[in-house]
Amino acid sequence: MSNFVETTVKEIDSRLKELQEEVTRLTAAREALVGAAKRGPGRPRGSVASAAAPVAPKPARRRQRSAGRTRGRRGGNTRANQALELVRTSPGITIPKIAEQLGIEPNYLYRVMPKLVSEGVITRRGLGYHAAGAGAAASAATPPASSPLPTG
Repeated sequence: MSNFVETTVKEIDSRLKELQEEVTRLTAAREALVGAAKRGPGRPRGSVASAAAPVAPKPARRRQRSAGRTRGRRGGNTRANQALELVRTSPGITIPKIAEQLGIEPNYLYRVMPKLVSEGVITRRGLGYHAAGAGAAASAATPPASSPLPTG
């Protein structure tokens, strides 16, 4: 009978050792999953935010605009200013041509150009864009093609 007890105890000890190893692996896996959420983005492994001492969030920084400067287009050499310059030098230019000359994708200009139109800086006729005011003077000086000119 003592042989039976010894064998059974050895089997139990062996099984307990296997289970302890499994518990260790599962605990490590759980910590890796849960610990990653506690660490937060950008924190190195092993770095955990303490729940006992919460960190106060930093106050949001707002960029101050200089006095007299409004929202909208920035000063300097922005894409809108570059596009405006191309419209002034090449009346009737289209968005694909502007994009080609600026070396950018046209999808950006499909957002910029209507804003310039709404600001009254340029006008759109057909697919082309013209500097505001330039088209009215040019069309007043040139008679429409369909009207007959008086001969005489």
